Amino acid sequence: MNTKVNEIKEGLQHFHGSEMFFQIPLIRTRFTSGIKYLAEVANCFWLVTDTSVIARSLMDKSYFITIDFKRLTDDEQEKFGCEAMITYGDGNDLIFEKHRYNVTDFPLDELRLYFVDNTLMLPSEY
Repeated sequence: MNTKVNEIKEGLQHFHGSEMFFQIPLIRTRFTSGIKYLAEVANCFWLVTDTSVIARSLMDKSYFITIDFKRLTDDEQEKFGCEAMITYGDGNDLIFEKHRYNVTDFPLDELRLYFVDNTLMLPSEY
């Protein structure tokens, strides 16, 4: 693993619960300190916005939504025609939606987030 990935993973381990919340003004979803840290160090504000918009649209299906980012293997990329996928579910194997990303600069290969009560958070902040 490269240094940047290790730095991000190590930094994410320091977030447990969250006393401070931030808000995406246009869509009015909130996110935690851990998500703010992730967005800044991984330069992935696009991920925060995209996942918030989609998860918010799924709130009528479940109050608790899991968001799983996965960079595909070379074989999977060839099969699905994209570099990464984000899957939205209820945490109990019920998948609501999958979104494909043809290209991504997100440094991690996998990441799970939660969306609860209009708030995007790391699992350790739940």
